[in-house]
Amino acid sequence: MDEEAKRRVAQFRFGVIHDLTGDRKLGRGEQKRLLAEKSACVWEIPFSGRTHISQTTILAWVRRYEKGGGRIESLYPTARSDRGRPRVIDEETLLSLVELKRRLKGASLPVVLREARLQKILTGPVSPSTIYRLFKQRGLMRKDEILEDRRRYEAELPNDLWQSDAMHGPRVDVDGKARKTYLFAVLDDMSRLICHAEFFLNERVETYIGALRSALRKRGLPRKLYVDNGPAFRSRQLGFATASLGIALIHSKPYTPQGRGKIERFFRTLRMQFLSAFPDGMTLPALNEALSGWIEGYHKTVHSSTRQTPLNRYLQHAHLLREAPKDLDDAFRLQAVRRVDRDRTVSLNGRLYEAPVALIGKMLTLLYHPEDPGRVEAFHEGSSQGMLVMLDLHVNCRVRRQSSRVDLQEPRKEAPGENHEIKYAGGRLFGVKEDDHGL
Repeated sequence: MDEEAKRRVAQFRFGVIHDLTGDRKLGRGEQKRLLAEKSACVWEIPFSGRTHISQTTILAWVRRYEKGGGRIESLYPTARSDRGRPRVIDEETLLSLVELKRRLKGASLPVVLREARLQKILTGPVSPSTIYRLFKQRGLMRKDEILEDRRRYEAELPNDLWQSDAMHGPRVDVDGKARKTYLFAVLDDMSRLICHAEFFLNERVETYIGALRSALRKRGLPRKLYVDNGPAFRSRQLGFATASLGIALIHSKPYTPQGRGKIERFFRTLRMQFLSAFPDGMTLPALNEALSGWIEGYHKTVHSSTRQTPLNRYLQHAHLLREAPKDLDDAFRLQAVRRVDRDRTVSLNGRLYEAPVALIGKMLTLLYHPEDPGRVEAFHEGSSQGMLVMLDLHVNCRVRRQSSRVDLQEPRKEAPGENHEIKYAGGRLFGVKEDDHGL
């Protein structure tokens, strides 16, 4: 498994265990409830056909994460010790079969078993009667309709949960042309405070990451970030960055905006109170300046749900907020995988960098900021190798090479009376005429 695959697995595992770790101590009953909920959930496990995780596995990940000092690398997958040996049906496989049966309502047992083999949930021989008894014990052989349980919720403290989404905005004047805008906003669930909101000319991944970084600098680190399934929120860069900062990135189910009701309600208020009076022909900086003024007033207005102003409700627990680290931007670096050439150079975005001699021929993971090409950090097998140096051909021309195979000797001194006639075929040598010295 390469470095990128390990990062994806570690990011997923942190998303599973994020509320079982950290400074808050859980009571035995609360931990037991969380473990039961997580083991019953349906997960999209990277590089696996399974959809369920046992409580034993979840607790093992928690222990690894805490023993590793809260580093995301501690959740990297390790090689299996039982690879190549057959295994019996375990709890995770049984739970995967149960979930498959729930999805295939009304399907017969042979149909369910055939689908389980197609999805590689079942890979070995199994008795259909065993699976039938399993389904019957759990009441899955009936065709009763199961209604989804939806309830209102609210985070207990500020920065426990942020909601974030995008909204299509008005057109603005850009160099005499009308351009469409997009609003990215981040809202604190408990207080309804707007951590950051800004209009942009596109809704790309890097644009959203810039908005999120502004929110983190102003308001600190949340425990969870709840977002949509749009392309801007599904990038691997965003997922690994949030996991590195100890933030659980949670995606809502497709086509179910109900879970993001608070940010949707804010957008509705913004359309009615701010955009309804928006004049034509405004520039993007002027639009964002007007938005900042409107949000300042919104923060000081009593909210209809909380009966408090968002700012006062947020500041009541300001002493519990986690400040963003000074190296916040480094968590959002892009990454690339490169092999070190025999001349110990690495190519990145049209530039050459020098790597240590010991890394020649090895694969490196490079973390970098596109706007700062002078800071490229190299990782090999999960360990940092430091910053790479941009190649300077003129400096290298003066560097003395070290070699274990070639003996570099001093130039031989000239013996007395030795003839050192310069043989030259014609033309000029350093601008000297031929007939000046007979050359």
